[in-house]
Amino acid sequence: MRPKKTRWVKCEPGERCFRPQHIPLSSLEGVFLSVDEFEAVRLADFEGLKQEEAARLMKVSRPTFSRIVSDAHKKIGDALVNVKSIKIEGGCCKFRRKK
Repeated sequence: MRPKKTRWVKCEPGERCFRPQHIPLSSLEGVFLSVDEFEAVRLADFEGLKQEEAARLMKVSRPTFSRIVSDAHKKIGDALVNVKSIKIEGGCCKFRRKK
């Protein structure tokens, strides 16, 4: 397996965990979203960028960006449908300066 190429992200999520209300975090299953998956969702879904532009900003190929955002969507869907928490952490990323 090849090593992952560094992905460039603008938005540092900090410590983030999303969970359903009124359910203690200790009793929930969770999914882990990497920082690069978080950034892919931000660029594609929140910013509304086309995959080519988003891939350029993250300094990855368009097919790689497509895989990243697809994996993120599956994890988020799993959390919403199966009532799980979402924790954002890790990934092979470097942070670019905000303009």
